[in-house]
Amino acid sequence: MDLLQIASILIVLAALFGVLNYHFLKLPQAIGILVVALLASLGILGFDTLFPALQIGDEVRKIVGEFEFSEALLEGMLGLLLFAGALHVSISELRSQAGVVFLMATLGVALSTAIVGFGFSWITGMPLLVAMVFGALISPTDPVAVLGVLREANLRKSLETKIAGESLFNDGVAYVIYLVLVAMAFPVVGSHVTEVSDGAILFVQEALGGAAMGAALGWGTFQIMKRIDDYALEVLITLALAFGGYILSIYLHISAPIMAVVAGLFIGHVGMRDGMSEETRGYVDAFWKLVDEILNAILFVMIGFEIFVITDDYLLQGIYAIALALFGRLTAVAVPSVMMSGPGVIKGDIIPLMTWGGLKGGISIALALALPDSEWKPMILSVTYMVVIFSILIQGLTIAPMARKMARG
Repeated sequence: MDLLQIASILIVLAALFGVLNYHFLKLPQAIGILVVALLASLGILGFDTLFPALQIGDEVRKIVGEFEFSEALLEGMLGLLLFAGALHVSISELRSQAGVVFLMATLGVALSTAIVGFGFSWITGMPLLVAMVFGALISPTDPVAVLGVLREANLRKSLETKIAGESLFNDGVAYVIYLVLVAMAFPVVGSHVTEVSDGAILFVQEALGGAAMGAALGWGTFQIMKRIDDYALEVLITLALAFGGYILSIYLHISAPIMAVVAGLFIGHVGMRDGMSEETRGYVDAFWKLVDEILNAILFVMIGFEIFVITDDYLLQGIYAIALALFGRLTAVAVPSVMMSGPGVIKGDIIPLMTWGGLKGGISIALALALPDSEWKPMILSVTYMVVIFSILIQGLTIAPMARKMARG
């Protein structure tokens, strides 16, 4: 199938599953679509078990393989999703939480990567460096999943800003750490990353380069937009910034996710305030909210059908991975919070809600799929999928009731 056919199938399924959720399940839209997609996938697998001669499972598995989930997310959808998410985060609110958000997105991700990596290596016998790669890909909270759930949770603004801001930045930081560790764990001929010092240089190049690119492109786009008063053209310009900047960053080997976040924050704050008329602001805001919702729906359909790429049973290892991921997340939240506020100053609900509300999502699956082939890839892919499904379904459906209960208490 070509790209247009694949996109058509995904859009039709997202709409159909959304309707089923709206009328029957009545769950938050993204989670409901994932549940319906999972049920459909399990139904197909069950039917295939009962009637193997029809080979329906093989046909669906072939179609799912053509989705190219990893490439579609990491080199296409992610830039738009991160830009849309950053566009609606308040800079003034984020500035007040900047210290703890920065530490959680950097030190927190590093601590979580180390905890999950060492723990998973000890439990499974996986080589430490390969296990650290798994730690890196499972540590970031997915802004797509997180921001979708925050709309339902009605958290207080300061806590919502912490979770949203951290999820936008730790995604980019974790991706850079992942790239460094993959280059060290799976060396290829001509690779320049062979030692820790090489990895540190690559990290700085990717992270700082992405931030600088986002700021430069955001400023340049703002200069163009403030001289224009045409809402259709200005919407198109923001779309060009998100798409073009992301592809340019990939080409220049700097962090495209960090670029998208910084550019989105710049346009959402400076660009909307000083470079757009009130009419244009309304259209730009509505357009990117729609992009966010539509891509969210498509992404969760894709996650639901990715069960067809899981070929091995690693249930026990998956349970261990869920526990390690939660402990790593707890450490990533608690240590920066204590460092910035002190143990006696932190509000009692911050660490529990940020730990449980730090959802994993499609980014982790995409990074697992993008790993070089090895004897450990099937295990990493399977347990990553289990962690993500647990996170979205169990944590995602309980974070809002948990927040309400803690607010009453």
